[in-house]
Amino acid sequence: MLKISHNVIKEGINMADYKSGKTIFDRKYYKQFNQFLWVFSIILLITLFLPWTQNISGTGNVTTLRPEQRPQSIQSTLPGRIEEWYVQEGDLVQKGDTILRISEIKSEYFDINLVSRTGDQIDAKKSSVQAYESKVNALERQIAALRNEQILKYEQAQNKLMQAGLKVKSDSIELEAAKTNLEIAERQFDRIQTLQLEGLKAVKDVEEKRLKLQETQAKLISQENKLLTSKNEVINAQVELSSINASYGDKIAKAQSDMFTARSSQFDATAQVTKLENDYTNYEKRNSLMYITAPQSGFINKAIKSGIGETFKEGDQLVGIMPSAYELAVETFIDPIDLPLMHLGEKVRVQFDGWPAIVFSGWPNVSYGTYGGTVVAIENFISPNGKYRILLAPDKEDHEWPTALRVGSGARTMALLNDVPIWFEMWRKLNGFPPDYYQPQVKMGSDEKK
Repeated sequence: MLKISHNVIKEGINMADYKSGKTIFDRKYYKQFNQFLWVFSIILLITLFLPWTQNISGTGNVTTLRPEQRPQSIQSTLPGRIEEWYVQEGDLVQKGDTILRISEIKSEYFDINLVSRTGDQIDAKKSSVQAYESKVNALERQIAALRNEQILKYEQAQNKLMQAGLKVKSDSIELEAAKTNLEIAERQFDRIQTLQLEGLKAVKDVEEKRLKLQETQAKLISQENKLLTSKNEVINAQVELSSINASYGDKIAKAQSDMFTARSSQFDATAQVTKLENDYTNYEKRNSLMYITAPQSGFINKAIKSGIGETFKEGDQLVGIMPSAYELAVETFIDPIDLPLMHLGEKVRVQFDGWPAIVFSGWPNVSYGTYGGTVVAIENFISPNGKYRILLAPDKEDHEWPTALRVGSGARTMALLNDVPIWFEMWRKLNGFPPDYYQPQVKMGSDEKK
């Protein structure tokens, strides 16, 4: 109040005359209130020393323990068009069941006989490979025959050269004999001529010796011609030897060139056969991909591409499927400051959405409606939400999780740490300190032997 007036109300009005005033200003009331405050303070003080279990809380959702058990989408590795559906949403399908049929949208695969025609091309190319192989074998036999013929011809020419050489020797001997006969004929002619001049021989004898001398000279010239002819035959035989090597070398080289050409064509045809076989396998596999099948047993969740005649690209999602057999788990997210406190095998309490629970985070023994979990994986890289992901599996030592749980349901988790007094926990939270750091105790495998 502003206290502008000098009139005092409390001096003119006695508050004790009123019922409420008697209740408030009664000393007995003060005594009871003071007793209540004392009792409350003692209880509060005792409560501050009660044990409190430190915990790390987090939020997450229900998932599966193994990656292949989680919901997935089925994609097509080929671009195509939806032609026919064989299932509807909610159906249970087994592994390998056909979900839908698609058709090609690329013009190079429109031919329905593409696989069989590719097989015909393969057969034709294989026949071509066999033909080239036969040609190579024939050319190899031809080369072998030419080499044998070359050897025989060379031996024949060598024999001819040898005969020519022997004939040269024979003609040389005959030439020497002819020279000797010429010398004898010349001496006889000179002797007869001398005797004829002395009158001891007749002119007829001189003429006979002259005739014989001329015959001997003619034989000498003839023998010289034979010797030159024999030498020419030797030269011709040597030339024939050289021509044989050159001639058969050209023939063999041409046959080898034809053989290498045929072999190159054979290799090229073999490569084409391999390529066609690769195309044949790809076309067969492509035809099998025209039917989209279930990769595992599960329920059809949602048809992402639903219309008949609707086209899609390779890798587009077509339908979602949820595996029918799975092991439940919980993925929860904790703050980075709490990450060093988490270890594999830690016990965690889980509260699921839709299951009523009474939770006392510091007194887990009096909590109701929570389920046990065990840490099985800790992510080492921060998630997009700024927290670290922890994967929990059901605790086998605790009661089983509800059978009606579904993947994707919400969950809240509490990881239990040390037992501390309540006043310490309040002091820690007011100051923003993390829970006590500790390491899990390693149990001894066996007692020490004495």
